[in-house]
Amino acid sequence: MRRAAALLLLPAFFCACAGPRPNRAPLPVQAAAAAQALPGPELSDEAFLEDLEHRTFRFFWERAVPKSGLIPDRWPTKSFSSIAAVGFALTAYPIGAERGYVTRAQAAERALETLRFLYDAPQGPEAAGRAGYRGFFYHFLDMDSGTRFKDVELSTIDTALLMAGVLFCREYFDRSDAREKAVRDLADRLYRRVEWDWPRPNTPLVNMGWDPEKGFKPLDWRGYDESMILYILALGSPTHPVEPSAWSEFTKTYVWGPFQGLEFLQFGPLYGHQYSHIWIDFRGIQDAYMKEKGIDYFENSRRAAYAHRSYAQKNPGGFAGYDRTVWGITACDGPADKVLAVHGATVAFHTYAGRAAGATWTNDDGTLAPTGAGGMIPFAPEIAVPALREMVRRYGADLYSEYGFLDAFNPSFTFADAPPQMGRVVPGKGWFGTDYLGIDQGPLLAMAENRRSGLIWKALNKSPYILEGLRRAGFTGGRLGP
Repeated sequence: MRRAAALLLLPAFFCACAGPRPNRAPLPVQAAAAAQALPGPELSDEAFLEDLEHRTFRFFWERAVPKSGLIPDRWPTKSFSSIAAVGFALTAYPIGAERGYVTRAQAAERALETLRFLYDAPQGPEAAGRAGYRGFFYHFLDMDSGTRFKDVELSTIDTALLMAGVLFCREYFDRSDAREKAVRDLADRLYRRVEWDWPRPNTPLVNMGWDPEKGFKPLDWRGYDESMILYILALGSPTHPVEPSAWSEFTKTYVWGPFQGLEFLQFGPLYGHQYSHIWIDFRGIQDAYMKEKGIDYFENSRRAAYAHRSYAQKNPGGFAGYDRTVWGITACDGPADKVLAVHGATVAFHTYAGRAAGATWTNDDGTLAPTGAGGMIPFAPEIAVPALREMVRRYGADLYSEYGFLDAFNPSFTFADAPPQMGRVVPGKGWFGTDYLGIDQGPLLAMAENRRSGLIWKALNKSPYILEGLRRAGFTGGRLGP
């Protein structure tokens, strides 16, 4: 899901970014002027989160391509569109309506334009001129044509993240006017069109991707990671479902173990503990695996947050900026692909990479990402919100700017004789990314809103498709009953 540049570092498909120029869509004047001054220490946590949400929402609203709704993978670097970022945008528009950043009618219209484009975009097995095949979409789309970017794969997980945003719009826009009815209708058609039972050369598991040139990828989705949302959506499909054994096969390779004094399911980068939770409320419900462990997946992510905070406090790599307050290791941008000396030890720095800290694997070059801590806000607000606030206090506009948090920073990368390949070095502060990434902006906005109002969870707790997917995966308890 995350990118091809980190393929050797993560059990998933990742890719670096460069592509056509994104376009700007209008935002009401009062909203555009609202997010300039940095939030100060006098603000309450609620006011800080409001500032963060407002800025981050504007990324999706202003950077969407008019009429298609395609979202750039990154900005301001020229970029192709990330189909997962479009899913985060569809999640953002109802949040904007609820918060008053745009009107409900504006949000519904933007969602409708996006859904209409996705539904009408050409699908087929051809290698070029198509946006997807069998209801799935290519990982990246050309910003202008809306079709496959170069030779990227048809991505099952990125399609799942897109469909999660699609289904959120289906549930949120529930009024009887023609526009909201059209949103619901198109959202339903898009989800029902996905042939979840097709990309499975190793049944019952779902494959990571397919391309017309080589066919299916050599890897399937298995073990604890961000693909929980994929399997729940695949199990809940009324048209192309996978069988319940897909979930038990998926969980069969989970790795449970201790890290930083806590026992939980291991996955090194924090995004794996966040993504599925953006749309699915796992509080109080358990599958067979979690019943045996005596917790739920929400508690599992809470433990991951505290373990990462503890890792930063112990700081085994001796990196600058790590401490009890500032933490957050996940897949993100970085300064350079170079091996350099830090405090007498050699460190392999990376540009975009799957950074991780855990019992099964660690990849740490001193780079932190605000989305790492920010995506954990609902699980551990008492440590996640202070982490974000301290980042703003220490680094100011070098890290927190027009659209909220820039993607990443590394206070240890201060080399005058080894300039960064990405971002910039600020004297006395270290390296800072200069791009916003759609797939990292999304969790910051959505998880802040889930903490504040539970908006996404409340809407999708009513989704018949997600409820069916959870039940077929064997979840019980809470709203699902015995």
